[in-house]
Amino acid sequence: MSYKLEIRAFFFNAKTDYLPYYKNFTIHVNDDATAKDLLVKIQEENENFSFPKQKLLMKINGLVVEAKQPVSALVERLGTSLQIDPVNSYRSNDGLKINDSDFMNSFELLAPYASESDLKYYKTLYALHYASETENFDREYIGDAILVLAHKMITEGSEHKEAILEAVTSVNSGLFDCEYENNLFNAQDHSAAINALKAMVKPEEGPSLCARLMARFSKKEVEVSVPKRAAETIENLEEKQIAHYHGPASHDTMHKLIADRGMKGVHFSRSGKLAGLGILEENKDLAFKKAGAILLDAYDHGAEVLVVEDIDVMDMFKKNFSAIERTIGRKMIGLELISANDFVSQLNSIAA
Repeated sequence: MSYKLEIRAFFFNAKTDYLPYYKNFTIHVNDDATAKDLLVKIQEENENFSFPKQKLLMKINGLVVEAKQPVSALVERLGTSLQIDPVNSYRSNDGLKINDSDFMNSFELLAPYASESDLKYYKTLYALHYASETENFDREYIGDAILVLAHKMITEGSEHKEAILEAVTSVNSGLFDCEYENNLFNAQDHSAAINALKAMVKPEEGPSLCARLMARFSKKEVEVSVPKRAAETIENLEEKQIAHYHGPASHDTMHKLIADRGMKGVHFSRSGKLAGLGILEENKDLAFKKAGAILLDAYDHGAEVLVVEDIDVMDMFKKNFSAIERTIGRKMIGLELISANDFVSQLNSIAA
């Protein structure tokens, strides 16, 4: 089996170019080809296309991909239209070659407390560092990799726990700017480690999460009445273009419902990203940037209504909508928000 791929490839040479640009290629490869093979094919067609021979990483359709990643897996997930970028475009020196000094600069935060084995482990997190989502909003962010290392060092019994925590929290953009998610093609979930670090610095007040969960299902729990939310509706809903923000939840059912009702569904790339709720108290500006990126992505793709899966995220969007607009410097006139429950309820009432 072979693949015909339409590729948009990144070009930039700091010595000769003022701005980066892209060129289009039609590439044919066999099903045993790797991501690196794609780069070789492009370079055969254009000698100015450049990529590193060591520590080779790239972004393909926004996801960080390693050299040995099979093309078959890329096509299965991303299709045959691919855009290839450096893992960090603004650090590009020559095509996919980047100045990666920031990776080891982050390690220097923990170097005084780290062993040779810690350094060896950190170097295995090279891809994770460049897949950090927070870095897309703050170039000074220290990276997820150093936080994962900090957690490892502490849980393995480092005597320098307090100094390690101080190192990753006292920087301009560190632990409390991380709402963990990354852009690895082969995803890794380090959210438990990041949340554990945060808990070490700022222990939760009151009962622990475990205790609260146990109490929730206890027969002795005293029921507390919660004010019922007023249902919201959208005028002329069936005539409008609908997008769905689902975050970590699945979106398949909602888009099927939209299609089954003959409504115009809008897909946008940030529909599965976190919205900043987890860092709202610590860094409101960064949270609003993340929320704004989601809202603006839906809006720019033509959405008139955004269905929001998580009610807490919905409340954050609505309460801070004007502030989010100011943060991103754009007005999203006409974009209406509705919770997933209210959206489904309104559709059911229309059908009835």
